[in-house]
Amino acid sequence: MGVLRRLGLVGAGICLLWLGGLVWFATPPADESSAAPTDAIVVLTGGSLRLQSGIDLLREGKGQKLFVSGVNQQVDLDDLLRALGNVPDWALCCIVIGHKADNTFGNAQETAHWVRSQGFRSLRLVTAWYHMPRSLLEFDRALPETDIVAHPVFPDRVMREHWWTQRGTAVLLVTEYVKFLAALSRPLLEWRKSTVAGPSEAERAEARL
Repeated sequence: MGVLRRLGLVGAGICLLWLGGLVWFATPPADESSAAPTDAIVVLTGGSLRLQSGIDLLREGKGQKLFVSGVNQQVDLDDLLRALGNVPDWALCCIVIGHKADNTFGNAQETAHWVRSQGFRSLRLVTAWYHMPRSLLEFDRALPETDIVAHPVFPDRVMREHWWTQRGTAVLLVTEYVKFLAALSRPLLEWRKSTVAGPSEAERAEARL
C-alpha cells in the first residue's frame, strides 16, 4: 500500500471520527434533570432563559443560593433582576453574581472559588444544552470533589431536529463542538508544552544543589 493511500485512509478515518463526534455532540439531552435539591444553583450567563430557569429553580427550593457567573462588569444585581421583572423580594438575599469570568474556563474557576468559600458540596449547573458538555468538562476539572447536576435549557432559536438545515444553528453547534474538543485536549497540549520547554530555572537550580 502506497504512502499516499495510507495517508488518505488515515485522513478519512479522522474525518469520520470527527463527524461521528459532531453527531453525538449535536444530539440534545433529555429535557429533564434530577429532582433532588443541591446546595447551590449556578447559572452561566448567555441568555435570559438561563437566568429565568435559575430563578425558577431557586423558587422551587432546588438550591440554597443562586450564583450567576460571568456577569458584565457594568451590570449589578439590581440591573440583572430588573431585566427579568418578576423576581420576588425574598430571592434577593439568595442571589450572588460574579464578574470575573469571561469564558467557560473562567466560569468554572470563578464558581469553584465561590462554592468552596460557601462550603457547598453539590450544585445544579444551568446553561444551554449545546454549551453543557464543555461546561461540565471544565466544572468537573475545577470542582472534582463536588457533585454536579446538569440542568440544560433549550433556547427556541437553536433547532434540536434537522439542525444541519439551518445555517445559524449549524454554525453554532460546529463552533461549540470545536471549542469542546479544544477544552478536551488542553491538558495534553499543556503537558506537551511543558515537556518541550523542559525544566524551569528554579528546577534546574534545585537539581544543581
